[in-house]
Amino acid sequence: MTDNEKSPDAIPVSITGIGSVAVPVADQGRALKFYADLLGLELRRDADTGNGWRWLEVAPANAMTSVALIPTREDIPTGIDTGIRLLTPDAASAHAALLAHGADVDEEITRWGGGVPPMFSVRDPDGNKLVIVESR
Repeated sequence: MTDNEKSPDAIPVSITGIGSVAVPVADQGRALKFYADLLGLELRRDADTGNGWRWLEVAPANAMTSVALIPTREDIPTGIDTGIRLLTPDAASAHAALLAHGADVDEEITRWGGGVPPMFSVRDPDGNKLVIVESR
């Protein structure tokens, strides 16, 4: 079987995209300031769910996928490696700007070479790790 072939046991479900990825946060207001004011993501949704929960989503302008800032719980801890990779046209400028504003970023930009773009990690106020990658 090649990579493009489906297994004979495949279930025919139609997935058309990735709507959002969730990041657990202890304080949604504080998280919103970090993601919107510092990272420059736009507020996409801020809704009261009616059960004491707030559904909060941010995203880069024109992005299809958003980041849902969800309240932490015992089974959803903060301080995780989110696996999220955010793109920037200039990693060095983004790194310098985040450092200048006191963000928790890696000391150095990683430059592996061999076609791998420059990148660095940033942690939100809850210690959740995101990676900022220079887009080519």
